[in-house]
Amino acid sequence: MPAVSPRLGEFLIKTTGAKDIDHALKTVFTDYLDLKLQNLRETIKAFETKWGMDFNTFKQRMKDGSLEKNSYSFDVENDFWKWEEAETLKEHYEQLKREWI
Repeated sequence: MPAVSPRLGEFLIKTTGAKDIDHALKTVFTDYLDLKLQNLRETIKAFETKWGMDFNTFKQRMKDGSLEKNSYSFDVENDFWKWEEAETLKEHYEQLKREWI
């Protein structure tokens, strides 16, 4: 197993207020996952507000051409790719969090 330098271990314990390095690392990783998920949920919420629908509805309406804007315009496609990325990463980090806790 990789070792943590004494300096890093001390810093992690001071920063988190943990009693040992294992607890400190668990705290850091849990907080990181929570922050990533919060950011991704905010991104997804912004797209839902902008488009007035969830991603699956947006994807279907884009596919069948029933969006108010041209499905092939740069703005629509750019939103699609960014929204899809946020949804995919959210699922990924949620799975990691389930495995971690």
